Amino acid sequence: MSDRVMALLNRADADFFIVSTNVCPYCFKAKRILDGRQLSWTDVNVQNDQALRAEFVAMTGHRTVPVIFDLRGDEPVFVGGSDNLEEYL
Repeated sequence: MSDRVMALLNRADADFFIVSTNVCPYCFKAKRILDGRQLSWTDVNVQNDQALRAEFVAMTGHRTVPVIFDLRGDEPVFVGGSDNLEEYL
């Protein structure tokens, strides 16, 4: 995992971390799911940062947004996208 990605995940003070873009309906869906379950989330928008987006792709193999991590344990857990989040919860 890249130092930049780890720093973002470690700084996040929330239950979940979402990698998103401005116009992604699935990103909005994931945030609504978490809000509905009263789980906190923070996000990073990679709309204008293709290098950061590439780091998340390299780390997870997940090529689309959202890229969601569960931060409630000792280590971040890669959940997947919004459909994966629904199954996960």
